[in-house]
Amino acid sequence: MFGFYIALAVFLVVAILLLIFRITRLVDIVKGTGDKIVTGSNNVNAALMIVFMVLFFGLMAWYSWAYFDDYDPPVASEHGELTDKLFWRTMWITGIVFAITNILLFVFSYKYKYDEKRRALFYPHNNKLEYIWTGVPAIVLTWLVISGWMAWDGIMSEAPEESEQIEIVGQQFFWSLRYGGADNKVGDYDYRLINAVNTHGMDFSDRANFDDFNSNNLVIPKGVPVLLKIRAKDVLHSVFIPHMRVKMDAVPGMPTQFWFIANKTTAEMKIEEGNPDFEYELACTEICGGGHFSMKKKVIVLEPDEYAEWKADQKAWLSNNPEYMSQVPDNLKELALVTSGINE
Repeated sequence: MFGFYIALAVFLVVAILLLIFRITRLVDIVKGTGDKIVTGSNNVNAALMIVFMVLFFGLMAWYSWAYFDDYDPPVASEHGELTDKLFWRTMWITGIVFAITNILLFVFSYKYKYDEKRRALFYPHNNKLEYIWTGVPAIVLTWLVISGWMAWDGIMSEAPEESEQIEIVGQQFFWSLRYGGADNKVGDYDYRLINAVNTHGMDFSDRANFDDFNSNNLVIPKGVPVLLKIRAKDVLHSVFIPHMRVKMDAVPGMPTQFWFIANKTTAEMKIEEGNPDFEYELACTEICGGGHFSMKKKVIVLEPDEYAEWKADQKAWLSNNPEYMSQVPDNLKELALVTSGINE
């Protein structure tokens, strides 16, 4: 935030200087002395271009260095390594071009400030130059777009059959999680069945719901595909797990999904970061209302055998709410009793 306030202060100073220049110019016109083309402010403004360039690039470099770890957390998923590679490749290319063009912009503004003794060069056209600055960006952008499209196609492909299915439902102002149970399949839902108890609107005519269970934290296994089935009840939310490079909107009336493979457990990340209190986080990146800040859940990544043990200890939602057996079709009641563990 300190860097932001410095940048804001610089902007305000420049804006005030420009306003003073404009007022001075208008006063000169009113006094009848405004016909003079070149005034002392011409050199002042040219010098300020260099001052602003140094301040601008200096603050940008300082902020990027000081807060780099905050906006570039370690990668903890397989696809995250690819997306980071694409991101930094694009940043280097566009960053170098940005620096060169803006340095030239400020330097030329100083070097070629108005001089009554110098006439502008008339240079209307150059075919070779046109080919270069059209062709080179076209080739580079084509390469970036195609490599990005190939990565997107792989990341957003169909999740493997063996994926752990987890449903994430967003509402003001919390996330609700439902696991697919032993069969790894999240059952169907019907929004008309949603109430204070059946918060996911589970439809018990679908046998896949019999072993589904809820969890307060997002617990996932390392090295195993995880499919997040995402939806929202009220307004637009957004599932964001920064270390996994997972971000997908939760849209009312339009289910979305995202699958990924975590490759670092929470315990491993604690060692890597040198922080025994480290925790992965599931957050919301849409401004969804006054309680937006509270939409946070802990993400726990376990070794596959630890995850299997944790999952085996969970009780099915139907087992915790046996009164909903009345919504199970008669021909499926026996299966529901066995699958949900109510008879145990």
